[in-house]
Amino acid sequence: MPRTARSSSTRKRSRAGSTRRSCARRSGPGKAAGSPEPENQVRARRARGYRSRYEARPVHDDAGSRPGALNTAISSPGRAPRALLCARLAFREETAMPDHRTLGRELGLFGSDPLIGAGLPYLLPGGAAVRHVLEEYVREVERRAGYRHVVSPVLGKRELYELSGHWAHYRDDMFPPMDLGGEQVVLRPSLCPHHALIYRSRAHSHRELPLRLAELGGMYRAELSGVLGGLSRVRAIQLNDAHIFCLPEQVGAEVRGALALIRRGYRDLGLKPARYRLSLPDNRGKYAGAADAWERAAEVLVDALEGIEYERGPGEAAFYGPKIDVQIADSSGRESTLSTVQIDLHQPKRFGLEYVGPDGRAHRPVLVHRAVLGSLERVLAHLIEVHGGAFPPWLAPVQVAVLPVGDAELPAAEAVAEEAMDAGLRAEVVAADRGSLGSRIRDRRLVPYQAVIGPREAAADLIAPRLRDGRKLDPLPGREFVAAVVARAASRSEVLWS
Repeated sequence: MPRTARSSSTRKRSRAGSTRRSCARRSGPGKAAGSPEPENQVRARRARGYRSRYEARPVHDDAGSRPGALNTAISSPGRAPRALLCARLAFREETAMPDHRTLGRELGLFGSDPLIGAGLPYLLPGGAAVRHVLEEYVREVERRAGYRHVVSPVLGKRELYELSGHWAHYRDDMFPPMDLGGEQVVLRPSLCPHHALIYRSRAHSHRELPLRLAELGGMYRAELSGVLGGLSRVRAIQLNDAHIFCLPEQVGAEVRGALALIRRGYRDLGLKPARYRLSLPDNRGKYAGAADAWERAAEVLVDALEGIEYERGPGEAAFYGPKIDVQIADSSGRESTLSTVQIDLHQPKRFGLEYVGPDGRAHRPVLVHRAVLGSLERVLAHLIEVHGGAFPPWLAPVQVAVLPVGDAELPAAEAVAEEAMDAGLRAEVVAADRGSLGSRIRDRRLVPYQAVIGPREAAADLIAPRLRDGRKLDPLPGREFVAAVVARAASRSEVLWS
């Protein structure tokens, strides 16, 4: 009797289950199966409308087919070493992060189209709102830290990148030159050559240094199609970048200041680095500059890392100098660099950068490259996975949803929403013609704050607040509610109500 054919998905589930059982047998001492999930992850799951495997009753059996569901299946398990599969599975079990490529599309944050091209996603209104908040946040943090913002074009002549060294060391990752009017222009692979020219455009005294130039600018990488994925690896990048031109004796303080900004940014965004990596040269790569200069730069970075646990990464340095990379891990345990601090002793010499020292003579500044949030696409992808779409109140695409019970309460709802928007909040009215009150509440379950207005609330000029974590608060005046939400957003805390 012939065996019944099984579908591809059934075979994959069977192999994945076998992998889990095998990993469990090999795991030995460690986290016990069925151990409690961290409370913050439980809250995020409930806000997304489903329970984890550690809770008594699953809401959906088809995990992976709905927003926020954790998909633990591993594709093609036979094609990767079992140890790697076990490590990735363990990471998913511990972090319980959804894949941003699925969740971000289902929540209407971003999308893509073959006519636009691979690695070129677009942001929908919700994703664009989060990105705008990130841009405003990092600009304000940098402004307070003494940075001055500039704007530079995304194109440059080929000669610019030949001078900077990118053409010799980085050409394979750049888009081909375009012939325009007898000269060749290139989509820039980084912002540093433009900032070097901005520095060179006028004379500088030692009293002006450090000069910190920052920009949220576009750059482009000719990534191969096989490594592209969602927002985390793209070809058009919006980069939070900065370059610090400083005296040699100021380098250590500037590196430590940049690391402090990075730690603050991660704290405010609710992110945790997977590890810090000291990226150094190896014997195989092509690096610019003298070996003794590289050694001195590496020593400065090591001193700046005092008190921070880090790992050395031979072969991970930039072609122009060593760097500190802050690594993050996605839902599958794959690492990527989000933030970085780099010392460059090469490009100041190539561009002939100078400052006038106390002796009245010309001296060479040191260039420190620094990115706090790095690629805004990558940080948005990581935020989607870390928070599961339930962003902290200050980051949420919509912070307040006002829900009138019926048409009679619509004017009161519009007044509350207008007051919230006047206070700087992102608010919307979800009118009764959008469905029943229960369905509207469920549809807006990721919004941190809901303001329900029924006949009694409208008559008394009150609202009935509901929080994303399921709490229902006593009715209170709309102005008082708006002021409380503004205060919570300003605190950049994940706590919804105090």
